[in-house]
Formats: sequence, C-alpha cells, structure tokens
Amino acid sequence: MKKIKLLLAIGVVGFTFLSANAQGKKFGHINSNELLLLMPERAAAEKQIQEEAKTLEAQLTTMSAEYRTKVQEYETGLAKMTELVKQTKAKEITDLQQRIQSFQVSAQEELEKKESELLAPIIEKAKKAIKEVSDKNGYGYVFDSSTGVIVNAPEGDDILPLVKKQLGIGEAAK
Repeated sequence: MKKIKLLLAIGVVGFTFLSANAQGKKFGHINSNELLLLMPERAAAEKQIQEEAKTLEAQLTTMSAEYRTKVQEYETGLAKMTELVKQTKAKEITDLQQRIQSFQVSAQEELEKKESELLAPIIEKAKKAIKEVSDKNGYGYVFDSSTGVIVNAPEGDDILPLVKKQLGIGEAAK
C-alpha cells in the first residue's frame, strides 16, 4: 500500500513538473526558515516573546518557592500537628502543586499564542515577497527547501472530480 502511495505521489509530482515545463514556468526553492531569521521584524518579535517568557518564569519561580516553603514547614512541624492540621496542610500543598502545574500549561499556551500573533504578519510579509519575486521572475513553482512544501504555484484546476470519474468513485460512478 505504501509503495502504491509512493508511486502515485511520484507520478503526481512528475506530472506537475511536466505541466509547469510545458507552460514555460521555472522552478525555484527557498529556505523560509532562513528568510524568517534574516527579517528584522523577527528579532523584535523574538525579544517580545523572551520578555513575556521571563515574566511568566518569574511568577513560576515565586510559586515554586512558596511550594518549597510549605513543604518544608509541613515536614518540620509534622510531629506537632494534629491529624486535622496535617490533612489541611497536605491539601494546601496539593492544591498549590496543582495550581503550579496549571500555571505551567497556561503559560506555555500563552507563549505559543503570543508567538503566533507576533509571527503571523512577518510570515505573511515573507509569503507576499516570495509571490512577488516568483511572479516577477517567471517562477511557476517555488518549493520551501526547509519543509518540502510548495509555497507558490500558479492557479490551476482542481482535477479531483475528473480523477474520481476516471476511477469510478463518488457521484461520477452512479
């Protein structure tokens, strides 16, 4: 099954190359990661993300210190505590531990969201520049060499309905 998918993929890519060559379009490639790292806006975004991370890390450090203090107080005073006090202190420690874990997850999500918000306009600017350069210089297809994805291609027809008909799949088979 994997062999069939591989052959099909190779055939589709080959057909794409032949079609583009027949249209006189050139192929190009770009390492988009390298491009993004070179863009000055990226450094500013990275700085903002690092500042946000430092703020969140400081809060986490404070919470962790509080946790260690409570654990130490609990262990030190364990012999003198009544059963009710032990249970109450243990619950406080458990609750704090859960808050720390929840904070870590939320902080990670917040950093990822911030990164997406800051990088979206930079990525869009890079895509626009790639498209403009591609169109200006006659590149029909531009591949991202860092991911192997097509980042620019000419408008084309969706041939899925035709292939489905050829294979007798779906509505065309009726």
